Parts: sequence; structure tokens; C-alpha cells
Amino acid sequence: MDFRIPLGDWIEAAVDWLLIHLQPFFDFVTRVVGWLVNNLETGLLALPPWAIVGVVVLLGLWRVGWRFGAFALVSLALVMGMDLWPETMSTFALVVASGIVALLIGLPLGVLSAKSDLAWAIIRPILDLMQTMPPFVYLIPAAMFFGLGKVPGAIATIIFAMPPAVRLTNLGIRQVGREMVEAGLAFGCTRRQLLFKVQLPIALPSIMAGVNQVNMLALSMVVIASMIGAGGLGDTVLRGIQRLDVGLGFEGGLGVVILAILLDRISQTIGQRRQSSGVIERLRSALHWLLGRGRQAQVPAN
Repeated sequence: MDFRIPLGDWIEAAVDWLLIHLQPFFDFVTRVVGWLVNNLETGLLALPPWAIVGVVVLLGLWRVGWRFGAFALVSLALVMGMDLWPETMSTFALVVASGIVALLIGLPLGVLSAKSDLAWAIIRPILDLMQTMPPFVYLIPAAMFFGLGKVPGAIATIIFAMPPAVRLTNLGIRQVGREMVEAGLAFGCTRRQLLFKVQLPIALPSIMAGVNQVNMLALSMVVIASMIGAGGLGDTVLRGIQRLDVGLGFEGGLGVVILAILLDRISQTIGQRRQSSGVIERLRSALHWLLGRGRQAQVPAN
């Protein structure tokens, strides 16, 4: 029995049709995403490394604690010592650009899914497909539609990283208690006010968990995207694989791990109350003491 469904041929025909009729749209997306990625990378590489290290360390001290601040300092010094600073900034720029676009698309879709069961019934199987498809498959249409380089790498990363933002936004809004919604309506909230002043603030922990997952998935995908010219730390890992150079591959992988830890720990604190560390409290007390001594010194003696 010769039974075959030519699904691959149908997909190829659909891709050819898209390339012929939607090329202006693909050119527009290429310009927008390319502008965002290239400007972020240029800006990061233009800054002196010590300035970026200082910002990350201070942010770690403020949001997490002194131990994480010390870890950030040592780990970024290790990245510079391995001569991987440009590659790390390139990967960071690609992750940030992809994450921004993924959230700009994913968060509204999550709100729509929470407000409409019909929309969720349509969006859910698409998300299932996006999350279960092997990530290498995304590289094929990205390269066909957008060529080679950072832009197709960013597009593949956006598609791969977006589902958690949609799912967790939808979940967070749906978990808002009915009594909270009824209380907002009783106080005269419009649908827009109910969303922005009641549902989204209550759902913020779930939404921020989705943001964190988007960052982590984007970081994992940009390494794979180096196969179509995305560059960055993924290119270092890919060269190590091609040359069977264990040391080079380990250095690139360690750079990815360091960047993942920094992004994960800092992004987890967004939307949460700032942690007060003992070091910061002592610095604040010392500053108040010095200012107090200065004011006393300025008071003239009678």
C-alpha cells in the first residue's frame, strides 16, 4: 500500500508563496529587528567594560545582596580574562532585543487569551507547536525569509522564547479571584481600569515568572542561532565543536552560564520588594553619620 501525505511539499509551496508575496513585510521586519540588535550591541561595546561591570555589581548589591554582587564582579572579571567580552556583549544584546520583541508580542496575546476563551482555544495549540518543535527547525525558515546573520537568529529566538510570556500572563490573569474583579466593578472600574489597576498588578508575580523564562529560553536559543551566523558566545561554542577543541568550547559554555545566572537572578527580583543587605545598610548609616558630622561642623560656635 503506497500511502503518503505530501505535507513537506505543501509547506515548501507555502514558503515559496510567502517569499513571493510578503517580501516587503520581511524586509521591514529585517530593518526593525536589525536596527534594535545592532544599536544595542554597538552601545554596549562602546561603553568601557569597567562601567558595565560596575552597573551589574551595583545592581546585584541593590536587588539581591552582597554575595551576588561579589559573584558578579568575579564572574565578569573571568569573562574579560578569557577574552570573551565582545562575544558576551553581542549575546547579551541579542537576548535583550529578542526578549523585548517577544514580550511586546507575548504579553498582549496573554491578555487576549485570558479575556477570550475562543482566542485561548486558537492560541493554545499554536503555543504547543512552538514549544515542542525542535529549536533547530526554526533556523530553516528564519534563514530562508531573512537570510543569514543576527536578524534571523533574533527572529528564531523570538519565536522560541515567546510562549512562556503568553501562557503565564494568561494564567496570572485567570487566577485573579472573582471577588477582586467584582469589587473593582462595584467601585466603578471600566474594563480598561479593571485590567490595569486590578488584574495585572495581582497577576504580576506570574507575569514576571514568564519574563524570566523568556530570558532563559532566549539565551539558550541564541547559542543555537550561531549556526546561521548570529555570532556571540554561541559562535565560540560552535568553533569548539567544529575543531574538537574542548578548552574553547568550555570557555564559551562558561560564558553562557555566567550570563544566564546574572540574567536569572536579577530578573527574578524585578517586581519584588528590594532586599535590604547588611552592607548597604551600613553604608547608608555611615553616609548619614558623615553628613551629620558635616552639618555640625558648619554650625558656628557661640
